[in-house]
Amino acid sequence: MSKGKDVITIVGGGSSTHALIPLLSGVNRKINILTTKPELWHDNISLEWQNANGEVLKTFQGQLHISTSDPEKVIPSSDIIILCMPVHQYRSALKKISKSINTDKEVYIGAIYGQGGFDWMIDEIKQINNFDNLITFAIGLIPWICRIKEYGKTGITYGPKSLNIVALDHHEKFKDLNDRLLNDICFKWFRQGEFKLAENFLSLTLSVDNQIIHTSRLYGLYKRYAGKWDNIDKVPYFYKDYDKLSANLLRALDDDYSLIRKALKKQYTEQDFSYMLDYLALERLSYSSQNVDIQESFVSSETLGAIKTPVMKTGDIWELDKNHRFFYDDIYYGLCIAKWIAQKMEIKVATIDEILTWAEKILDDKLLDDKGYLVPNVLSGVPDNYGYTILDQIIK
Repeated sequence: MSKGKDVITIVGGGSSTHALIPLLSGVNRKINILTTKPELWHDNISLEWQNANGEVLKTFQGQLHISTSDPEKVIPSSDIIILCMPVHQYRSALKKISKSINTDKEVYIGAIYGQGGFDWMIDEIKQINNFDNLITFAIGLIPWICRIKEYGKTGITYGPKSLNIVALDHHEKFKDLNDRLLNDICFKWFRQGEFKLAENFLSLTLSVDNQIIHTSRLYGLYKRYAGKWDNIDKVPYFYKDYDKLSANLLRALDDDYSLIRKALKKQYTEQDFSYMLDYLALERLSYSSQNVDIQESFVSSETLGAIKTPVMKTGDIWELDKNHRFFYDDIYYGLCIAKWIAQKMEIKVATIDEILTWAEKILDDKLLDDKGYLVPNVLSGVPDNYGYTILDQIIK
């Protein structure tokens, strides 16, 4: 444990923020939040641990020290900074707070969800600001299923994953980070959800979860229903109504990713990619499940059943919400990155190409050229946008 109180600042006010504040509050910490809606946050935050029937098993209580929209009020004093927001917002948020980071002490900076090349984003602000005091970490998957019951006041969790993975650019700091932060996110309270160290960030970027689940399901809904419904009651649930079409698309998309993972492991034998896993292997690791069927893993889930498909109303029609993070996170910071790596290794990824071609129509944006190669796109999280032009530059 560090000397004195750790000041932890959470950037963003999503559902995971509502879980982190109560779980991390304690005598050895001050918890701040940097948010665009500081006036909506209460001083005392509750987290209800519920079972699938809504029964509250335990309530955790936490206290906010400062809630503000001004980085200068919280970032300079921070020992640990955690981003809790959609992935496509990480880069702009980091640039916004970077000028306020204290350069006179060691600062941990990380994301609660490690998709999308988070280490590239941190390296970018390091170069711009000449930082040499930042320690980067990213958690592979969000450590628990969580929801917001009352914004700025009460969150809900259905419990943690059985095992969590974190990437860290200074491996020797793992015990320190675990003692000061990670252990109290899960294991201290639930007696499961212990953290293991991944050797590299690329393992998290290519360990598929949301980026293939969300995109294949959205495309499946489009193929079956044209992505449009004349009544909100006819819109299928995202997971509870999960069908064979979506499962087959996810399997095909995962197969494309597996081609990339296999090629990387073969080319970079010196790298430890133990936690760079396919969908079902990652699902079994994270939840200690025995699932062998993709469709069943969603339909039978007691905690995912209430999640609705993201739709918006256009005239009298309900259609897939093209502005939702499922598109911006998982197309631009998921499939586009996988496609970039595939191109560098001359791997054909037919399902990735098919979904990106479809997404172009939904997003009204150009992603691929006439030959099926990625085109420059400022919204994308591809390595080119960080100045990386060859594969070796992202293998570290």
